[in-house]
Amino acid sequence: MSTALAESTSIESLIKAQAYSLGFDLVGITALGPMQTSPEFEAWVARGCAGDMDYLPRSAEKRRDSRLPFPGATHAIVVGMNYGGREPSGPIARYARGDDYHDVMTARLKELHRWLEAEVGRSISGKPYVDTGPILERELARRAGLGWFGKNTNLINPRIGSFFFIGALLVDLELDVDPPFESDRCGTCRRCLDACPTNAFVEPLVLDATRCISYLTIEHKGAIPAALRANLGELVYGCDICQEVCPWNISFARELSEEAFSTRRMFDGRSAREISLDLLGMDDETYSASFSGSPMKRAKRRGLSRNAAVVLGNVADESDAAALEACRTDADPLTGEHIDWALERISSRHPPLRQ
Repeated sequence: MSTALAESTSIESLIKAQAYSLGFDLVGITALGPMQTSPEFEAWVARGCAGDMDYLPRSAEKRRDSRLPFPGATHAIVVGMNYGGREPSGPIARYARGDDYHDVMTARLKELHRWLEAEVGRSISGKPYVDTGPILERELARRAGLGWFGKNTNLINPRIGSFFFIGALLVDLELDVDPPFESDRCGTCRRCLDACPTNAFVEPLVLDATRCISYLTIEHKGAIPAALRANLGELVYGCDICQEVCPWNISFARELSEEAFSTRRMFDGRSAREISLDLLGMDDETYSASFSGSPMKRAKRRGLSRNAAVVLGNVADESDAAALEACRTDADPLTGEHIDWALERISSRHPPLRQ
């Protein structure tokens, strides 16, 4: 271990100090091993609540034991990074307005890994995970003392709320662990459950993804159920409603501090209608240029066009009918179906005047 590590300073304290210096807002350490929430996760998938996210049941054995995704790893350095809960509401969920958090956090965790190897003076086997592997990161975060599971299923931290990303650096290094976060501080509050426009919460702590606006506008690849389209309102991509109403966020959510997550110009100060018209009219080249390095590429151009048509149908501005008709000509069947729905909505809101 380097001389920089004074006898009075533990490696765990130095790891946390370095993590904070790299821009992380939360950091804790936990041991890897059997995961307590894996039976609940598997039951949730079996219940059909995962919708068509077919990748979730894969590698089930690795989700059951967090030592398996990266053999040899014994501990996890778990981090949280704030993405600006104080930012104004809008048609794009806060997390997706800037650069892709996977890239930003993975790069920082790799930097933390390099620093750790230099600090202990030897190679350390390790790997960063940021929402990309068969790991129940939320449980690791709770075990590392970063927060509790809110009724809306998000991890809530008493100092910064829930508007933060979770990542983990799995390492083959013996470390002292932090105490897990044991208490549930939601109490009798159910604001998140009652505020959901699509009634996506089956019960506290159980989310039916097939009714969740974030799922429907991002992960879902097919048609948005007609019965739920009006409930999407003017949300183009993702949804923050169950977080916005949470008292812990109202009191403790932080200003955006990471420049990489700053809102891109194409969204800044623009209405859902303006953004949707742009999305619907994009060709492949414009789409690729506009969303380079953005987490919104997850939905692909087809999904964003579908979402845009639904929003325009909900806005129901008569002047948008011509643009929708023009896009209908070259639209793929999925987008075309939603454009037809939007045109019907506009027509019903603005019936022709009788002669």
